Amino acid sequence: MRELIIGKNDAGQRLDKYITKAVPALPAVLMYKFIRLKKIKVNRARAEQGQMLCEGDVVQLFIKEEFFAPQAQDIAYQTLAPRLDILYEDENLLLCDKRPGLIVHSDEAEKTNTLISHIKAYLYRKGEYDPETERSFAPALCNRIDRNTGGIVIAAKNALTLRVMNEAIRSHRLTKQYLCAVHGTPVPSEGTLTGYLTKDSATNQVWVYESAPHGGAKKIVTRYRVLAVQGGLALCEVTLVTGRTHQIRAHFSHIGHPLLGDGKYGKNAADRHRGYKYQALYSYRLTFGLSEDSPLAYLNGRTFEVPRDKIWFLKEFE
Repeated sequence: MRELIIGKNDAGQRLDKYITKAVPALPAVLMYKFIRLKKIKVNRARAEQGQMLCEGDVVQLFIKEEFFAPQAQDIAYQTLAPRLDILYEDENLLLCDKRPGLIVHSDEAEKTNTLISHIKAYLYRKGEYDPETERSFAPALCNRIDRNTGGIVIAAKNALTLRVMNEAIRSHRLTKQYLCAVHGTPVPSEGTLTGYLTKDSATNQVWVYESAPHGGAKKIVTRYRVLAVQGGLALCEVTLVTGRTHQIRAHFSHIGHPLLGDGKYGKNAADRHRGYKYQALYSYRLTFGLSEDSPLAYLNGRTFEVPRDKIWFLKEFE
């Protein structure tokens, strides 16, 4: 028999969700069976699969030891020398300026050199992340940015912050603004673009249409204003009303103003000859608009911005 004590980061979730993460070798079918047969209990009492766990609860598992066998896990944080550009940090979260070219999560091509691995390594060395004592939580990213786009990424240090940030993003309480350099000058100099986006997951490419081509298309809304014009390029500030895959890149390309350096939606050979490896897009400003009763209300109204000298394509407008 094993006993698992519910800590702060484990609390506030369903029993079945917790066990899935805490005992990954236990198949879901057996887990539900064991709960029904009272081989999995909470505080020595019969439990329900949807029972919400509280800090201090004790989960008893009367199951074979083989289900607790060590699992292969991401241990990059133990050896990786963390390299982060931190804009802000407190006991609950980190705001990182992700550099272009760095992937946020691992994929088939890259398992170790990822933003989340660097964050885990950083917090591990600070003593703020100890995977040996965490059953169901690890530091996590609240938003994502494409590999070749730079900008602000939010990382939650605890489960409560992750829940609060995810809800804030869903309810549009965070305002994210981007800078981009586009070919030509959009007219008018300030406006709102609307359209419908479809995605081909196999090629990770999207298409934009003026009207919905079919029921699966998703509406997109992109606000912009032109800040500067020089050398056939326009510097635009963009505010996303909706946040779809490749929305800014595809939407500007659709109206005839592809981003500088964008090989997928711009396909401009001259950009490559000029030495541009990444699309000229940066998530440079983040403003919190949290409710007054939020556990993170101290961030309400605060704005964080990437220093302009970190945004490589601004040199085109000097």
